[in-house]
Amino acid sequence: MTVSFGWGPVEARALAPAAACVVVVDVLSFTTSVGVAVEGGAAVYPYRWRDATAAAYAREKDAVLAVGRREATGAHPWTLSPAALRAAPMPSRLVLPSPNGSTIAAEAAASGAVVVAASLRNHSAVARWLADRGHGTAGRPLAVIASGERWPDGSLRPALEDLLGAGAVLSALAGPHTRMTPEATAAATLWDATEDPVAALHGCDSGRELYEYGFPQDVAVAAETDSSTTVPVLVDGTFQEAP
Repeated sequence: MTVSFGWGPVEARALAPAAACVVVVDVLSFTTSVGVAVEGGAAVYPYRWRDATAAAYAREKDAVLAVGRREATGAHPWTLSPAALRAAPMPSRLVLPSPNGSTIAAEAAASGAVVVAASLRNHSAVARWLADRGHGTAGRPLAVIASGERWPDGSLRPALEDLLGAGAVLSALAGPHTRMTPEATAAATLWDATEDPVAALHGCDSGRELYEYGFPQDVAVAAETDSSTTVPVLVDGTFQEAP
């Protein structure tokens, strides 16, 4: 198995066409939220834009639209917050807008790759699923993509939580039959060398921002390392539990 690692939508576009499978990692909070929703029985539609077109898309799919964290109400509690999703009654279909994780997922799927959502909560389960099915063999590599955040000018802002999440998957994939690029090896090594990843998640820039915005519970859910065996796979435009 050959495994590569990259950052953000641009590198996903570069790596996905040659890949058998693309693993998307957006710990705070897209792929963590996908995992929570799929665990709860929802089919999750990733959507690239958080604007008026998202509502139209949700109507087209007969799905509930996740809104911004501060837009949630008692009648409409579904947001990108994994903690809010866990507490809410789970709809059968959920549209989850995210300019980073959703964009990477959509573009990777358009290239023909299998797309998997990974987070700290399910990184071992994802690695086992990939290894069992031999993704990345037969000359086509596996690509693990850390989503990162965006600066106001639209450029990539690398995010520690996504590097750790990607590194956790990569570390679990490492072995005598796995050939990793230097970038993938470096990400796996960082994960292995991080003594307290939960503290790192709470203390990183994105974690502190969620604390400042009043959503520390989202960091706590994202930090539930290896708590989930759910492997969300993108099938016909929706993330569903892997067969």
